[in-house]
Parts: sequence; structure tokens; C-alpha cells
Amino acid sequence: MAQSLHSQECASDQRPMTLKIERTSGKRRTRIRLSGEFRSELLDQVKAEIERGGPRVGLDLEEVDLVDVEGVRFLNACEADGISVLRCSPYIREWMSRERGRPKARTRKRKKERASLEDEDGKHV
Repeated sequence: MAQSLHSQECASDQRPMTLKIERTSGKRRTRIRLSGEFRSELLDQVKAEIERGGPRVGLDLEEVDLVDVEGVRFLNACEADGISVLRCSPYIREWMSRERGRPKARTRKRKKERASLEDEDGKHV
């Protein structure tokens, strides 16, 4: 089992941000357990642990208290890459769902709709 503790000073109120990372390897899967505040400043450390974990990795978020938008986007990218996101709080799961609901495809769709309302000269009809 590997364990690391990452702490950084927060510029606004000088309160340390701490994320504890524990890696447990089993026969079938590696579980990476995160505890504390999961913020964008610590994404590189979490990515490194995922890479060390091998092909079947799960992120256990049961003890994550706080996450920022970049952390949520990272979690969505993990799921898209086949990494399980386990035991996260309902507010994080809901936020992940909302972020997935904002795909770039929507803006492309709007552009297509606008284009269909234009004639060959680009004028609105």
C-alpha cells in the first residue's frame, strides 16, 4: 500500500489544502483512495498515482470533502477512460452529471441550426 499526503498553502486565507492519497493493489484492481480536498493544483499527483496503478484502477472518493470544477472535469474524464469513480458524495456525482450535460456538441448544434436558417449568401431567411 502506498500512501502520500499533499499539502499546499491557499493564498486567500493561508489555510493548508490537504489531499491524502492511498493506493491499495489487489489481484484484480488497484484502488486509489482520496481523502480531503481534491483541487486542480493536485491533479498531477492523482494522475501519477493512476498511472502507477496499472490497467484496472478505481478512484474511491468516500472521504473527499471538497472538489473544484477542474477536479469534477477530471473525474468525468477518468470515467470516460474506463476508470471507476467509487463512493463519491451525491453532490459530486450530481456536479459530474451537470458538467457532462454541457458538451461542446451543443455549441456545434446551435451553429448548425443557425447555418440552416441562412441562405446561400449567408443571409438569415
